[in-house]
Amino acid sequence: MATENRINFWRRNAKVPGRFPKDTKPKFSNLNDVKSKKASSFHEFARSTNDAWDLDDEEGEDFLGPPAPASSLPSTQKQQQSQGGDTDTHRLAPPWTEAENLPIVQEDTECEHVNGKVVKSSSDAHLNTSSVRSPLQKQQSLPVRPIIPLVARMSDQNSSGAPPMTVREKSRLDKFKYLLGSPNTDLEELRKHSWSGIPREVRPITWRLLSGYLPANKERRELVLRRKRDEYFGFIEQYYHSRTDENFKDTYRQIHIDIPRTNPLIPLFQQPVVQEVFERILFIWAIRHPASGYVQGINDLVTPFFVVFLSEFVPEDVENFDVAALPLDTQRNIEADSFWCMSKLLDGIQDNYTFAQPGIQNKVKALEELVSRIDEDIHNYFIKYEVEYLQFAFRWMNNLLMRELPLRCTIRLWDTYQAESEGFSHFHLYVCAAFLIEWRKEILSMIDFQGLLMLLQNLPTIHWGNEEVGLLLAEAYRLKYMFADAPSHYKR
Repeated sequence: MATENRINFWRRNAKVPGRFPKDTKPKFSNLNDVKSKKASSFHEFARSTNDAWDLDDEEGEDFLGPPAPASSLPSTQKQQQSQGGDTDTHRLAPPWTEAENLPIVQEDTECEHVNGKVVKSSSDAHLNTSSVRSPLQKQQSLPVRPIIPLVARMSDQNSSGAPPMTVREKSRLDKFKYLLGSPNTDLEELRKHSWSGIPREVRPITWRLLSGYLPANKERRELVLRRKRDEYFGFIEQYYHSRTDENFKDTYRQIHIDIPRTNPLIPLFQQPVVQEVFERILFIWAIRHPASGYVQGINDLVTPFFVVFLSEFVPEDVENFDVAALPLDTQRNIEADSFWCMSKLLDGIQDNYTFAQPGIQNKVKALEELVSRIDEDIHNYFIKYEVEYLQFAFRWMNNLLMRELPLRCTIRLWDTYQAESEGFSHFHLYVCAAFLIEWRKEILSMIDFQGLLMLLQNLPTIHWGNEEVGLLLAEAYRLKYMFADAPSHYKR
């Protein structure tokens, strides 16, 4: 009977991968109830944990066939509180990461105040003011702290008060410009320089090249861009009208629900024009990849590309920029480039999102084995308090740590992921291991199951910047080569 139930579970949920129907949602009222249920299979783990989304969210119950206007998009009520934490700064940097080129924390030295109103689109679709709260209202329950920009700006200074552009940083930028300006860009050399961070000015073009979206030959780039952008909007004309068809309405419904949850505290992503862009990107990707379809968590993976390509046209304050103010052709180009680069990323990790998400299961198991070799104390501590790795690491793999780190840190992290061989599919495992060990002191100070799980699901990274991410990546690099004899399934 148990085997039959497990099989039927996946059959019942095949239409909308990664989400449970209401009648199968876990009824646990607290974390102690989670502990009392001894999970014996993957789906029981998923039912008993908060992973990449909120299982109790009832948004979208009344969604009907035709697409709802932007004014009906629900606003997430989720709020996170973070606390500061100690950081172990003893790390080994990769061989090619010169000490002088270690990333610098980009932080404001004074508290900034964000305009309480989200910039409105000039289109007919507007956010419903009764259902969407302003950024200041959303942040009232958070501790008072300086607001660190979404994307580090040239006008920002680091925590030590260093000049915004040092001679060394200028030299690095010149190296990138030289490589990018060559008739045929040396991609290996570009990866080498990108590993320790890409300057903001050249990040958009560098990401397009490293993702495989653009060719190395400079003369062919404009032609490829024009062809791929036209191809994407050809998909829109061909398929987007089918979002209300019986075969696709469940997929579109889930996308429509998830979009407002994407970085809900950042005004940029609450603009109707931006939400419409994300809906189109995710729907087209889903119907072109029927093996997986849309899975919750994929919506997060669009945001770094969208922000980076938007920053090409916005000198600063990206998080509050009115995207509708850009020319329509520019908006279309950003949308198409975001789609293709996200597609390139997902091509390498699609088994994370196919039926039963085997890629994530394998990676969580690999993380458990890796941590047992790296830090036996933490591993045994989890065993002692019956904490399963799947209860916290599922989200780490499903969202590539995007729910654990501020978006500015994700963008810096992805500089290295795109420079590293198999960065998203393989190197991410070692980053997760280094990220877990980073909180060793806090983990070992917890004295019960509930405290451990709450810590692991709400790690205090709100003040992290380039320096912390650089140290995390250096530690991951060290672990990768210390444990090069790891079992082959680590690469799955």
